[in-house]
Amino acid sequence: MPKSLPYHPFLIESLKKPIDSAMYVEAFFEEENPEAELLKMVLSNVAEALGKQQMSPEQYEVQLKKLDELLSQQGSDAIYNLGTWLNALGLKLTVAVCNDTEDNTANAEIPAQLSV
Repeated sequence: MPKSLPYHPFLIESLKKPIDSAMYVEAFFEEENPEAELLKMVLSNVAEALGKQQMSPEQYEVQLKKLDELLSQQGSDAIYNLGTWLNALGLKLTVAVCNDTEDNTANAEIPAQLSV
């Protein structure tokens, strides 16, 4: 019987392009009922894929510690710090108009984005 290949190395390799990492994080948040416990795993995978290639090992470790601190925060500080954390990896946090409600269909052609 053939052995299966480990998934994690493939996943990390597939997230090395910032656009792919951004889509991976976005897919997590677009889930109908995202599991909050998985957020740390998703962000850790992105940090591993992008951080290890852009940062020194010491900077990468600092980012992982910041992630733990960030995920323990509540309120607006957590959102602001998530934006800052993502910026360090070359990503940005954005807010866009949701197109799936009747009230927003008139505004669907005008994207609203807020960068942190």
